[in-house]
Amino acid sequence: MLVSVIALSIIGYLSFNYADQILIQRAGEQLLGESTVRGETLRLLFEARIEQNNILANDPMIQQLILKINETPEEEQRESTEVNRRDFLIQVQAFQELIGFSIGFEDVKIIGANGKPFFSLSGFKNENYINDPLFQRGLQGSFIEFESGGSGKKMIVVSPVFAEDDKKEEEPIGVIISRMRTAAIDNILLNRSGLGETGEVYIVNDKLLMLSDSRFMKDAIFQQEVDTVAVQKCFDEGKDYHGFYDGYRNSPIYGSSYCAPDLEIVLLAEIDKAEVEKPMETLRERILYTGLAITMGMGFVAFVISKSLSRPIIKLKNAANNISSGNFEVRTNINTRDEIGELSHAFDSMAQKLQDSLIEIKEQEDVIKQQEDILLQFSDHSEKYGVGMIDIMNSTKICANLTDSETSEFYKIFLNSIGAIIKKFEGIIVKNIGDALLFYFVVDDIKEQIGLKKCLDCCLALGDAHEDIVKKLEEQNLPLLDYRISATYGIVRIAKTSTSSVNDIFGTTVNRCAKINRGAPANGVIIGQDFYDTIKDLDDYSFKRIESEMISPEHGYAGYVVSRNIQKD
Repeated sequence: MLVSVIALSIIGYLSFNYADQILIQRAGEQLLGESTVRGETLRLLFEARIEQNNILANDPMIQQLILKINETPEEEQRESTEVNRRDFLIQVQAFQELIGFSIGFEDVKIIGANGKPFFSLSGFKNENYINDPLFQRGLQGSFIEFESGGSGKKMIVVSPVFAEDDKKEEEPIGVIISRMRTAAIDNILLNRSGLGETGEVYIVNDKLLMLSDSRFMKDAIFQQEVDTVAVQKCFDEGKDYHGFYDGYRNSPIYGSSYCAPDLEIVLLAEIDKAEVEKPMETLRERILYTGLAITMGMGFVAFVISKSLSRPIIKLKNAANNISSGNFEVRTNINTRDEIGELSHAFDSMAQKLQDSLIEIKEQEDVIKQQEDILLQFSDHSEKYGVGMIDIMNSTKICANLTDSETSEFYKIFLNSIGAIIKKFEGIIVKNIGDALLFYFVVDDIKEQIGLKKCLDCCLALGDAHEDIVKKLEEQNLPLLDYRISATYGIVRIAKTSTSSVNDIFGTTVNRCAKINRGAPANGVIIGQDFYDTIKDLDDYSFKRIESEMISPEHGYAGYVVSRNIQKD
């Protein structure tokens, strides 16, 4: 009997110690799995937010608008900002529709390289952001920051904006600062499935301040300082930490950290030490009571109990290891009616939710990649427009000996001068076609002559601008140029793009405009037959019909060179 009791005691003691180690190991590996999985999920979310913000920063229209305002004299920038606000708003709204509203997008600020604000959905608190820390860091690269927002926090995503043809080593032309809600982050952190009664997951920034809700304290965000061993290990040495230590509540806890110094945060998964040890205390009592009640058969019973306890724990450990390795399809399926069974059920529920979250993030990443493609939507809709084209003569020969920067300045002077005149006459610029510029005027069927007269006056004004453009080129020591202007009138087809608010146009009228352009004299204007038939009765102009190898009735094209009639007193 004594031998049996001694043997039973030894077996009970060994079984308890074995189970004790397994439970501690299981708790540690569970917390390690929690911190690793949620940390990686958080990293993917941060990277996705930065990628989404970079889509807006890489928008060609946004880049052009920033460049345009940057190049405007400082005393005229406020007026230029107001003029271009609608264009900024259109691009931002298109970005929101493209990305979707689930990301919690609240505000975006677009700031020029000189710190001057160009656009904001919510208005500006400052007239100059040159000394703003977010702006200064944004000039160096993309990053994520948090700021206090009422009773919670807001995510700040900052990205530099480079000119469309800039190289990476060149200076940015501006900075985009986006403000977003943090619901997606809170869903990752506040899901406490499998963390028991005292477990929690939260993040801390490099200023040692808590950035998420505490399970135990109200208003902890940006208020609660966390200077624990795990936090110090991350920000001082850049390492993860797992084990027992005193938590921010000055109570002993068991925790596991996911260190992300590049994101300036550390994620901590913690549970009270007392809760970790509670199953061990329960196990100790069961072994003691069973040892007193059973004599000869206790050895067998102890063996069975230890195995029944260790097998599901090992199964949970292996499942946690699989999840930490990235396999989120693993399930424990332990159906015992005890704490281990409940823990298994909570573990499987957590794994399912994390798998669903990662699938959703992956789908969003796929959508982001697909958003880089330009989608054209052609329709049967057509309109009668006055279509114009201005084309530089011998541009290839002129630019042959120019450097890249000289070529850019050459086209910049030409296109900016032409674009300003077209805008003045309320024309709409469609696009560049090589060294030519395509534009059009909307013509009301009831007021055809009025609409086409405005188009023709614009074309003649473009010819008159030749002398001013030449002066600007001479000031920059650039070669001089001549150009031809053509205009046609008729039905055009409309093509809408998802990346621009300006519709593209195509069809026979556009083709005729390009064909007759070569028949125009240097810095002069030529119009097509339908255009001529509509305005030929106006006394303000003189028309001269021309024919050439390309422009003749046999080829289906007719052209008329237009000049203004000189008014006599």
